[in-house]
Amino acid sequence: MEKRSRGDRADEHGGKGAPRGHGPVLRTENGLVRGRAAAGGVTAVLGIPYAAPPFGARRFGEPEPAAPWDGVRDCTVFGPVAPQSAELPGAPVWRPGDEDVLTVNVWAPENTGTGPLPVFFWIHGGANTFGSSAQPDFDGTALARAGLVVVSCNFRVGFEGFGHVPGHPDNRALLDQAAALRWVRDNIAAFGGDPGNVTVAGHSSGAGAVLCLMTMERARGLFRRAVAHSVPSAFHSVALAAAVTGRIAAVAQVAPTAEGLRSASPGALVAASDAVSAACATDPVAAVHAFESVIFQPVVDGEVLPADPLRALASGAARDIDLLLCHAEEEYWFLHTVGAVREVTTEAELGELARALDLPDGLVEGYGAVMPGAPVLDRALAVLGDAKFGAYTTRLAETHARAGGRAHLARFARARPGVRPWHTADVPFAFGNLDAPGADFLVGGAPDEADRALSRRMLRAWADFAAGGDPGWPPVTATTTPARAWAVPDDRLVDAAASPVHGLWRSVPFGLLRPLRGADV
Repeated sequence: MEKRSRGDRADEHGGKGAPRGHGPVLRTENGLVRGRAAAGGVTAVLGIPYAAPPFGARRFGEPEPAAPWDGVRDCTVFGPVAPQSAELPGAPVWRPGDEDVLTVNVWAPENTGTGPLPVFFWIHGGANTFGSSAQPDFDGTALARAGLVVVSCNFRVGFEGFGHVPGHPDNRALLDQAAALRWVRDNIAAFGGDPGNVTVAGHSSGAGAVLCLMTMERARGLFRRAVAHSVPSAFHSVALAAAVTGRIAAVAQVAPTAEGLRSASPGALVAASDAVSAACATDPVAAVHAFESVIFQPVVDGEVLPADPLRALASGAARDIDLLLCHAEEEYWFLHTVGAVREVTTEAELGELARALDLPDGLVEGYGAVMPGAPVLDRALAVLGDAKFGAYTTRLAETHARAGGRAHLARFARARPGVRPWHTADVPFAFGNLDAPGADFLVGGAPDEADRALSRRMLRAWADFAAGGDPGWPPVTATTTPARAWAVPDDRLVDAAASPVHGLWRSVPFGLLRPLRGADV
């Protein structure tokens, strides 16, 4: 890390929010920043602006450069989160008036003189609607101690990030993330990182963002590897994004125009979006929304996002980017547990689910053969989990390999009584944050030594992949699909293509979600 020398002192009263302090001071292109010491010799520098506040005249626009500052800016606490209604354990909440929401955080280990370190850039999940980089299970200290410079960022979520606004760019959240990656390119060397060896990583909607960035011209050349856990298969057509905007505008009582939407406060659009999401079970905008409540997805607009990622990977558009993919074996049990998915308890409702997902005849029946005697709910959650995450994540790995790219695949299979290998449970393991606030729910209580050993293995795989592209098991090829199954007490290497579930999905297409007939309001 580049620390300020005695001859490079600055007025420590001049920077925004910059009281006197004793933490390390580093130089960015916009000014000096003060961080704080974390565990194990790691320095954490939090809440560094990478772009200007995206409100006022900048609202619904592309991210613009952050203004420089004088003196030393105090960067010892996380920056404000983007407009949302979520209140997550251990993380800040959004409050009206919080505007400086486009910030990055850096965890940097002491450089031992071995040269610049690999960079690991994290994109949080949250259904494209909530979440922030300040969530405790995303703390980068343990990964930094493994030899990485870790970066995470806040970006616009919900309507501010993904709502369709006529005359304004779609996918503003993706544009924010690309801007944060440009900040990494221009500044990370001062923190000991190698701007030529950047890995972009994310989970759930953050993983979807990773796949989008792999195919976006705005992000080309900004990273060489990608890690994506539980990639969602949902991407919106422009027509569906416009239909969602129409519903939200109607609830907010504004016109679905740029002028009308700008007249609604960020808080008003958050409230309207929540209302539309809650109504999807009985009044869906798209068929799949009858079984879940996610109304914001990346929009395949032909400009920011030229094609859906699966099609783009098949064309070889990202064959130069190494890809590490993972999914949980029972993804949807978590979403059911937290009430984020509609209950399915009868065979008739299971048939309705198959029609809503436009699944081929025989697929749902095939789950009856794979899961003999399983209740309807178990089969429904298995179908949803594979449709939304598992089968799609596997398809991405196979498609990337067949197009000439290098892809590795893993499954999170760790379970204990009362806790399944479900969505999000793999994140605190891979980050080495099993004791973070809120992680006990995902883990199923206090972690034992076998859990900690699994966490060390998963964290090492991330670090090794970021450093050199090899997580420790064979890659997927054009004809084989080996996968690491993360489990306790021991992992195992499995043939994903030999799974009967894989056979059920082999010929099922994944495409854009479109509005239901009559949904274009």
